[in-house]
Amino acid sequence: MFKFTSHTIVNNNVCEIYQPLSYFASIWMVAGVMAMTKMNLFQSVTSALDNTLASDPTAVIFGEDVAFGGVFRCTVGLRDKYGKDRVFNTPLCEQGIVGFGIGVAVAGATAIAEIQFADYIYPAFDQIVNEAAKYRYRSGNLFDCGNLTIRAPWGCVGHGSLYHSQSPEAFFAHCPGIKVVIPRGPVQAKGLLLSCIADKNPCIFFEPKILYRAAVEQVPVESYTLPLSQAEVLQEGSDVTLLAWGTQIHVMREVADMAQEKLGVSCEVIDLQTILPWDTETVCKSVVKTGRLLISHEAPVTGGFAAEISSTVQEECFLNLEAPISRVCGYDTPFPHVFEPFYIPDKWKCFEAIKRMINY
Repeated sequence: MFKFTSHTIVNNNVCEIYQPLSYFASIWMVAGVMAMTKMNLFQSVTSALDNTLASDPTAVIFGEDVAFGGVFRCTVGLRDKYGKDRVFNTPLCEQGIVGFGIGVAVAGATAIAEIQFADYIYPAFDQIVNEAAKYRYRSGNLFDCGNLTIRAPWGCVGHGSLYHSQSPEAFFAHCPGIKVVIPRGPVQAKGLLLSCIADKNPCIFFEPKILYRAAVEQVPVESYTLPLSQAEVLQEGSDVTLLAWGTQIHVMREVADMAQEKLGVSCEVIDLQTILPWDTETVCKSVVKTGRLLISHEAPVTGGFAAEISSTVQEECFLNLEAPISRVCGYDTPFPHVFEPFYIPDKWKCFEAIKRMINY
């Protein structure tokens, strides 16, 4: 299998990002008519937003400081290009930001709301869970706010401590009516974000902020989409399935290399990409083949989304399992500051989990 590689820094380690050619065949096939340029993750997000504003006259972007480019510069230049009526700041009120977005979407426009950090999405929880997610259901499909997309920087960053490091995807995975998506790199960020914006359901798009400036890839300048609710097998293997999303997928790739080199263990690496609704078929098919599953995420282990995956796989693949499913996740504590290196599920913790499964 051909692979496109780039380099990124994850938890102070240099990792390679592998991009299977087959997955992006549709993109590369039209490369002759689609201009490509190097982008990091935040630039690919900007490009997706630019494409949307250019093609959809109803699209608006709003949030705290987005008119100035945002904390991570994801909306830089868009107000100057499209005007203050389409890219504008809001008060520091997450509940109001999402509530406003619901109204904009119900009126028929395309609403792209930014929550400045995923850690601060909780004041908007009621609006997301009780209003946005249920709007179509409660009206018998007479009305909906499917044109709403909520972006938020997500995950640890090396120095964010308890209020700028959280991974809250599991809270929203319990809520029917919304979609939750987390990309691992620039190509995925643009394609999946454009898919969220086009999707006729409210979507939450979490962006791994430690990767904003870390990885650079060749990304199409024009619009393209990647499928939601479809996991991607990044590396095929026969002994253990490694499942993750966002930043952690790069850790899993490094762990897979370590397992092959030090243990002779062949690992299959899967990027889940969409948390809700998630791709059970791809994951279970892999576990049937390997007989072992390791799931890893930065969020606390108790009630984390790894628990849902583990339960489903156990129900579907019980007779195929050669060892108990392993979860390597954050601890059940608030996210620490100086102790972050001990909190995160790094490659060594994951490597030890593989050894336990192989020796079970």
